[in-house]
Amino acid sequence: MNIALDTWLEKMPVVAIIRGVQPNEVVEIGRAIHEAGIGVIEVPLNSPEPFESIKRLSIDLGEDCVIGCGTLLTEEDAKRVAKVGGQIAVTPNTRPSVIKKAISLGMTPMPGWSTPTEAFAAYRAGARYLKLFPASSFGAGHIKAVKAVLPSDAKILAVGGAGAHNAAEWLAAGVDGFGIGSDIYKPGRSAEDVHQRCKDIVDAINSAR
Repeated sequence: MNIALDTWLEKMPVVAIIRGVQPNEVVEIGRAIHEAGIGVIEVPLNSPEPFESIKRLSIDLGEDCVIGCGTLLTEEDAKRVAKVGGQIAVTPNTRPSVIKKAISLGMTPMPGWSTPTEAFAAYRAGARYLKLFPASSFGAGHIKAVKAVLPSDAKILAVGGAGAHNAAEWLAAGVDGFGIGSDIYKPGRSAEDVHQRCKDIVDAINSAR
């Protein structure tokens, strides 16, 4: 288990997803997120030059934050992420071989699931952070029902339509964290804008808790 990841998500249960970020801005955006109180940052692999961005974030913020990738689909890309310092590997699906590869490389996998069958498959492959995606398609009640049958050490993240505006509902259902993307970052947003958005999210989630 990644102690730094556990510590950060207990402090502020948010993974900041910065899809579309450019390498020349990623450090400034990452610092803005961290200074607002969020310490887990994901660069989706369908962003421009994602491995370079992950590398720059890892060098600049790797001691203070948990850095990794999103939209991971292959074992080969898992190797590339690990090589540039990625610590988490977030996937949109549940593929045991990718989960196991991430673990073997020292990363923490966060596979995407929607059904109990997928959640259990991911758990059996070694994942302990399970990402309900897209969360809005299923609702908070889905998490409450599935958590009743999952092992107690499985942690559920809600991604896609879950966040600061409805955090209380999801937290009450038993969610352990959120993945938040467009409410934090979209291409073209300034670091100042990102920082304020993150502060608002941190305040809203603290109030909801």
